[in-house]
Amino acid sequence: MAPPRPAAAELDSILQRLMALHPKAIDLSLERIRALLSKLGDPHLGLPPVFHVAGSKGKGSTTAFLRAFAEAAGYRVHVYTSPHLVRFNERIRLAGRLIQDERLIALLEHCERVNAGQPITFFEITTAAAYLAFAEAPADLVLLETGLGGIADTTNVIPQPRLTAITPIGIDHVAFLGDTIAKIAAAKAGIIKPGIPCVVGPQPDEAMAVIAAQAAECRAPLIRHGHEWDVQATPNGMHWHQDDQELALPHPALLGEHQIVNAGTAVTCARNLAGFDIPPEAIAHGLRNVDWPARMQRLTRGPLIEMLPPGTEVWLDGAHNAMAGAALAETLQILPPMPTWLLVGMLNTKDAAGLLRPLQPLMRAARCIAIPGEANSLSAEDLTAAARSVGLPAMPTESAEAAMRQIAETIKAEAVSAPARVVITGSLYLAGRILSENS
Repeated sequence: MAPPRPAAAELDSILQRLMALHPKAIDLSLERIRALLSKLGDPHLGLPPVFHVAGSKGKGSTTAFLRAFAEAAGYRVHVYTSPHLVRFNERIRLAGRLIQDERLIALLEHCERVNAGQPITFFEITTAAAYLAFAEAPADLVLLETGLGGIADTTNVIPQPRLTAITPIGIDHVAFLGDTIAKIAAAKAGIIKPGIPCVVGPQPDEAMAVIAAQAAECRAPLIRHGHEWDVQATPNGMHWHQDDQELALPHPALLGEHQIVNAGTAVTCARNLAGFDIPPEAIAHGLRNVDWPARMQRLTRGPLIEMLPPGTEVWLDGAHNAMAGAALAETLQILPPMPTWLLVGMLNTKDAAGLLRPLQPLMRAARCIAIPGEANSLSAEDLTAAARSVGLPAMPTESAEAAMRQIAETIKAEAVSAPARVVITGSLYLAGRILSENS
């Protein structure tokens, strides 16, 4: 008899089967997930207090900060985020730990049996598994991050979250949410619930108008950046205030001015999370120790790094839309100046020119690749055309390894006197591939 397969291999097999049975075709509706949850006994109605966040940029970092604060204060925290970088288990964190393979296998197989072949998406069936996991494991708080939307997102089945938040909104997922800021904001604002406070990060005027209208209809109190709360960088860290509350806090461990805003949003959430005592000391500890991979992450080891001349910096960032591209450009400008090359891969649902435009002045050139194993990847040739359309010299390359070899050869050929830098960006899917082999 053949030996049993390791749990990780069995989990990968199940996930591949679910992806094939329930492809990524997204039909924005809550009917399927509600039907499956009903058959499962409605586990989402038996969760600890829920924090629910939506937005185009910063919702993952905000969630990471809030988790760090709450855990530093001694609370047990469940977290649901997407996508994952290296292992699917990253999406489901149970009371501080990633869900174990064996438990996840059992939950997914149970959800598949109960669903009995009815139409459902991959994200829906895996989210149902997360709700089951959260309902069965003791915790004090659940942090739920939306997938791509809000009003019809699979996470939007919680009738009364303890608090909601909307991070900055921009043009993203236009095929599903609409092609204007107002339409996208309407989808995101769908997480606002009657009477439940909503923390709002910096917003374009069009987005803020839609959010305010939705909140007024729901009679939900808004706690808005620039109105009820604000945050500023200081020489020694950051200063946050809300009405008559003020906190002097350290720099967040995540690099970039946009992370000051994300951290400030999370501080505001922590201070307005009814029933939870998260003191300033816990917030300061969380700011210093927060961990959120592929957000301006310095890579120091692995095959790709070894291809480059000694001293070359390699930075990995999951930026994948115009807002994130602008934030990445701002962050790069606070680093010591040095010759910089870009390695980029993106999904074909994203605005490649929008991401690359703010990066163009900072780059010597770009190497464009298709994301390995990703059917929805933009081709290297199309990405190259997008880069050239914004004035960024670029060429298509067959792989990250080939791109690094070409960049290394260029650095040596040009006899670059100062240390050089390579920035890898364009997609969290690409970031996951890079991290799986270089971290």
